[in-house]
Amino acid sequence: MSTLTATKPRAIATPAEKKRRTKRKMLTLNIVSVVGGIALWWVLSASGFSLPTPPQVVERAGQLMADGTLFTDLAASLTRVLIGFALGTLLAIPVGFLMGWYAVARGIMEPWIQFFRTIPPLAIIPLVMVLMGIGEQPKIFVIFLAAFLSCVISTYQGVVNVDKTLINAARVLGSKDAGIFARVVIPASTPFILVGMRVGLGAAWATVVAAELIAAQDGLGYRMQQAQLYYDLPTIFVNLIVIGILGLLMDRILLFTETKLTSWQERR
Repeated sequence: MSTLTATKPRAIATPAEKKRRTKRKMLTLNIVSVVGGIALWWVLSASGFSLPTPPQVVERAGQLMADGTLFTDLAASLTRVLIGFALGTLLAIPVGFLMGWYAVARGIMEPWIQFFRTIPPLAIIPLVMVLMGIGEQPKIFVIFLAAFLSCVISTYQGVVNVDKTLINAARVLGSKDAGIFARVVIPASTPFILVGMRVGLGAAWATVVAAELIAAQDGLGYRMQQAQLYYDLPTIFVNLIVIGILGLLMDRILLFTETKLTSWQERR
């Protein structure tokens, strides 16, 4: 006779449990990645490459914080990025909506948007410096331009990619253009806008560093340029790491905002 062995059924994980497991897995991978990157950096610096070791960078960071230099440069660069990024985003969203919703506005604006998109913001820094001088205005302007061009195209794509079925259904139910725009187009475009903002944020940081390399009296980019003259690699590394950490934190904030505002979307 054969004996049937009863097996205990596995408990089915709930969606919340699966989400927690995924978060724990990703956090573990993040930690392993960071530790592995630092270890690789340490190995390369000890293998004859012209790189400062992690302890040397930490020591230099402590010195720059002790004399206030790091905080001064950080405040200068962060202020420029936030102002330029905010202005660029605030203008890009309505312009993108206009281009996506009205054919006339699209016909007028799109050639100029596409034209300036092909010109890297870094390439117009010399022209802006000549026209505006070497104060704060030119630096903020090139950051504004970088953020604007990144966000306006994404917003425009969000509007034109709205499912036409949703728009037609809203019209059948009696909604006017203003109601359709507020209740259908804006919510459907929000994910595109936030992605454009994340791309624009990266462009803003890249642009501010380049602008400070050309003409500035303070800022993280300016400090790296000064360190280059004296072959001060630890200072360069400190500022690079600070820029990376700040950019990552700001990107995570935008990603968290995107998750909250687009929780209605189906996600894999």
